[in-house]
Amino acid sequence: MRIGIDLGGTKIEAIALAEDGAVLDRRRVATPQGDYPATVAAVARLVADVETATGQRGSVGVGTPGALSRATGRIKNANSTCLNGQPLREDLASAFGRPVRMANDANCFALSEAVDGAAAGAEVVFGVILGTGVGGGIVVRGQALTGANAIAGEWGHNPLPQPAGDDLPLPPCYCGRSGCIENYLSGPGMAADHQRHTGQQRLAHDIAAAAAREPACAATLARYAERLARALAGVINLLDPDVIVLGGGLSNVERWYVEVPRLWQAHVFSDRVDTRLVRHHHGDSSGVRGAAWLWGSNA
Repeated sequence: MRIGIDLGGTKIEAIALAEDGAVLDRRRVATPQGDYPATVAAVARLVADVETATGQRGSVGVGTPGALSRATGRIKNANSTCLNGQPLREDLASAFGRPVRMANDANCFALSEAVDGAAAGAEVVFGVILGTGVGGGIVVRGQALTGANAIAGEWGHNPLPQPAGDDLPLPPCYCGRSGCIENYLSGPGMAADHQRHTGQQRLAHDIAAAAAREPACAATLARYAERLARALAGVINLLDPDVIVLGGGLSNVERWYVEVPRLWQAHVFSDRVDTRLVRHHHGDSSGVRGAAWLWGSNA
């Protein structure tokens, strides 16, 4: 049995998977806010409850915001700031009495979709989360890549390629730079772009829902699709993945899967682009499933 934990800012979810990927148990609790010891205890209780319910002992994989620093072995870059600087893997291993595998939540999303999701069977998969932020993960031959600096796939904090016209001026990013892909392709980024052009304050999902009947919303989605195509073309030129899988709230806009592959052709250094752009299969479950699959046969 494989147990996966998705350690989110508002909830902690656990899942238990059988060898064939069937769900044996699933449960969630609220994340203790700003309390690291309570967070570790909550995860430990979830694992204990899963094992009691299934009557089995399992391997444990954990998907986290941020990443494990190669320099210190502690969490870095987490928006759940109480985790930063903490020896989370060691503390959880001590609580469980067994080794723990840990990966960034975007890597877990990509791994889930590569193992038994929308990109099952593909050799190289790039997973994208388009939500409150923009994340990315890379899976090669069934194994999530971490990288020398533990930032493999951190695509959202590359600059948007070839900014011009409506892309300017470059919006500032919380990371200290300007013009990051996340500033354009996150939900708040879409909302900010729409406000700049219309003066209207609307949420990204409202803009997407209204695009069929409101020209201003349709124009916002057109700008977004063109930027998404440029940004993903850069991924294709560098990584040349077989499949790109979209997840997060903005992945559910149907037009991306038709328009973006047509638009990225002009920016990809190839006479033909065979990379497939697909929507997630497991949806909100991908992160927790991917955490469980950190103990897959190739992990």
